Amino acid sequence: MKNNYGLGSIVEMKKQHPCGFNKFKITRVGVDIKIECINCGRTIMLSRVDFNKKIKKVLEEVQDV
Repeated sequence: MKNNYGLGSIVEMKKQHPCGFNKFKITRVGVDIKIECINCGRTIMLSRVDFNKKIKKVLEEVQDV
């Protein structure tokens, strides 16, 4: 998958969060990627390699100015 996500993008993950939602907002991009659950607001930190394996699709892509 091409890395077409960035800071503020909304992504859908393959597995659900324990709250039952699988949509997340990207809040930090670097070596690690930090995502926040849209439903409950909890944050998860993943390495970029793990994130690329676990992402299903990008729902809302952020346009850089």
